[in-house]
Amino acid sequence: MGFMDMIQKISGSAKITCKKCEYEATEYELVKNSYICPNCGFAYRLSGHDRISLMCDKRSFSELFTGLTSKNFLDFPNYQEKLDKARTSTGEEDAVICGTAKIGGKSCAIFVMDSKFMMASMGSVVGEKITRLFEYATENKLAVVGFTASGGARMQEGIISLMQMAKVSGAVKNHSNAGLLYLTILTDPTTGGVTASFAMQGDIILAEPKALVGFAGRRVVEQTTKSQLPDNFQSAEFLLEHGFVDAIVPRPELKEKIAQILAMHA
Repeated sequence: MGFMDMIQKISGSAKITCKKCEYEATEYELVKNSYICPNCGFAYRLSGHDRISLMCDKRSFSELFTGLTSKNFLDFPNYQEKLDKARTSTGEEDAVICGTAKIGGKSCAIFVMDSKFMMASMGSVVGEKITRLFEYATENKLAVVGFTASGGARMQEGIISLMQMAKVSGAVKNHSNAGLLYLTILTDPTTGGVTASFAMQGDIILAEPKALVGFAGRRVVEQTTKSQLPDNFQSAEFLLEHGFVDAIVPRPELKEKIAQILAMHA
């Protein structure tokens, strides 16, 4: 489904209240405005498939590596119930969607992390799917476009979740050694082990405005460093100012910007 298909499906009658300014917008208004509040500019978090519909050319996305699901191999209490609930509420198998697509007519491999699935925590399936995507892209000489959004490693999978940092990073390195482009788009929130690995390994790193990006939580950092942090600490704007991000791009301009970058590196 493309972006215009999404707009046509919306009846327009449902009202949604903005969390920031309490402005009531119709669902039609929000979809037409790329899920951004028309009053204050607050960017709503997107599901994986909504993000794909916004960013990819119409009917160009083809999903890869379906059928992979996380297991409760540590017998962590209530983990299976949480997985089942997340799968039911999102309709997804796990917290990342991988595939191939065209953006502005340029072919690429793409992964989109979905914060609606257990805050897109990185477990064995997330790491495996992204690793496979980079391997596929390396073999087929494709650029990789990655939309990150995560609360970090999935604690219910223990050390296995932390191992995914190294596994994905190795695949990213092999992709880079082949002379191929990796473009990262940091969305709200991108934190923890995802930030500490593949989210910040892109050749070019973009971010959405006001996205929360960091490793440890603000309170932990303040207690560890015994210092008062600036108000905008761990925001996309703070990272841009300190050289961790190449550009901040508003969501309505993202597709065109990605297409430009892919064309430059074709």
